[in-house]
Amino acid sequence: MSEIAKKEIEVEGATVPFYEYSIGETQYYEFDTSKCGPPEPMVNAMAGLKLIDAPNKKVVMINHKKPMGLLDKIGENYEIETEKLDDGRVKLIFSYKEGASEKANLDDASCHG
Repeated sequence: MSEIAKKEIEVEGATVPFYEYSIGETQYYEFDTSKCGPPEPMVNAMAGLKLIDAPNKKVVMINHKKPMGLLDKIGENYEIETEKLDDGRVKLIFSYKEGASEKANLDDASCHG
């Protein structure tokens, strides 16, 4: 399999680097908050989720654990796949959910949990 070309992009409100790449017709925005403490994972996830405005866009979050505060807040607004990585980190893939993603409150990045 060929190496995916990732390009660093500027994401408003983000505190970690974001990378953009495509696989087929799908555009991915990836970031890693596995070395960050609260509220950075929540802040960056909220910033990244603002990029998902169509079914062919996804946000990939790498974190040190499953971000329950984030999932409690926006879990019903996105399709979310969770994968445990070999090194113990967690990879979450957020996908657009028709009729629900638009309702997510992405301006409240406070962490209650």
